[in-house]
Formats: sequence, C-alpha cells, structure tokens
Amino acid sequence: MASGFFAILDDIAALMDDVAINAKLATQKTAGILGDDLAVNAEKSTGFVSSRELPVLWAITKGSFINKLIIVPVTLLLNIFLPAAIIVILVLGGFYLAFEGVEKIVTFFFHQKQPANQISDGATMQDAELEKVKIKSAITTDFILSIEIVIIALSTVLDKNLTVQILTVSAVSVLATVGVYGIVSLVVRMDDVGLRLIKQSNEKGFVNALGLLLVKSLPIVIKIFSVVGTVALLLVSGGIFAHNINYLHHFLPEWPTIIKEFIFGVLAGTVALGLVAFAQKILLLFNNKTS
Repeated sequence: MASGFFAILDDIAALMDDVAINAKLATQKTAGILGDDLAVNAEKSTGFVSSRELPVLWAITKGSFINKLIIVPVTLLLNIFLPAAIIVILVLGGFYLAFEGVEKIVTFFFHQKQPANQISDGATMQDAELEKVKIKSAITTDFILSIEIVIIALSTVLDKNLTVQILTVSAVSVLATVGVYGIVSLVVRMDDVGLRLIKQSNEKGFVNALGLLLVKSLPIVIKIFSVVGTVALLLVSGGIFAHNINYLHHFLPEWPTIIKEFIFGVLAGTVALGLVAFAQKILLLFNNKTS
C-alpha cells in the first residue's frame, strides 16, 4: 500500500520534471514572440491618465487570461482532430496583425488628432473612448499573439503524451501572461516611482537624480514602445506568412529573414487595409441608397 503511494508520487515528480524541461524549451522558442507581445502591449497599455493605467492594464490582463483559456483547449483539440485548421487560423490572424500595423502607420502620417471634449474626472471624452478602443484592440491583438505562442509551445511537445502537452502548454500560457503584463505594469508606473523617489530624497542626491531620470524617461520609453510595437506587429504577421505558406518560406532565400518578414507584413497589411476601406465605402453607398 505504502509502496504504491510512493510509486504514484514518483510518477508525479517525473511528470513535473518532464513538464518543467519542456516548458523551459517552449519558453525559449517563444521568446521572440513574447518580446513582440511585450512591445505591442506596452504601447497599447500606455497613454492614459495616471489613475487609469493600472485599471486598463488589469482589464487587458484579464482578457489575456480568458484568451488563453479559450485558445489552449481549442488548439489541443484541433491538433488532434483537424491540424490543418491551425494554419488557416494563424494566416488569418497574420492578416489582422498586419492590418493593425499598417493602419497605425497610415494614421500617424495622414490622420490629424481631433480636439477632445473635457469630462468631469479630468480626463477627456476622447480619452474615455480611447480607453475602450485600446482595451478591445489590445485583447484582440493578444488573442492572435497567444495563438502563435500556444502553437509554438505545442510544437515542442508533439512527441509527448497528451498529459505532458496539456501541462506544458498551460504552464507556458500562464508564464507568458504573467511575465508580459508584469513587466508592462512596471513600465507604465515608472513616473510614479520616480516621483516618490524625488519626494523621499528631498530633491537632492543620487536618489533624486534617479527619480528625475525615471520621470523624464517614461515619455521616451512610450514612444520607443509605440514604434517597436508597430514594427513587431508587422514582423510577427510576416513571420506567420513565411513559416506557414510554403512558397513564401522559400521566396528570395538570399534575403535576410527579418527583411522578408517585414515586407510580407507591410504588403499583407496594405492589402487588408485596402479591402477594409473598400468594404466601408461599399457599405456607406449601400446605406445612402437605402436611406
């Protein structure tokens, strides 16, 4: 009886060791996507009034956990019953990421910001609407990136049994969400930490200088994340096309991979943006005729 109990503990320990090793390997393979995920979501989680930064980030984090709860079981089931569907989902997600990246570039260069209307809490009507839009956009983008992370994690344990696959993919999913949004939360509160250091130092000495550095660095960090996040969207989308469409995978083999993936992302995003603009015009004409 006792020997049976210890045998079970032995099996559990061996299973956990196996999961830990595979989770480490999967995390290493997804490091690039996690870096892009961090850049994209840091950019999407900033730009709000200070009192709204953490609530917005928490809303996005909850959305990310829900995304993983949906993606992990669906991906495991599709891998068993319909593996070809995973590639189709990845490519469609790639078009969405490319569209979002190109749209950000077009908006930056061609669309002027409209003046905002003030609201009672010191923020603006534009801020209130922007918060909802950015939360929704961040969760949608996280969904696409999470699919990529989960599939890459699963690819490292395809030769393992189903239990190891489930535990490994689940562990990577949790680590990805906690790690990415934990770092993002530190970034968006840099200025608050800096202000506290300034107050505690009585505005002199090394601590004061560090506080000033944190406060002054935040706008620069946000701008960097904005640029890096946009490039990351295009690179991830281009990578999805290059890795899952055989023709593109072997296209221009002498070119650097990062250049090819960026071009694929820009081209796909431009096509997607054009199709969306065309569909909006058709819908507008249809509404005008029916009204």
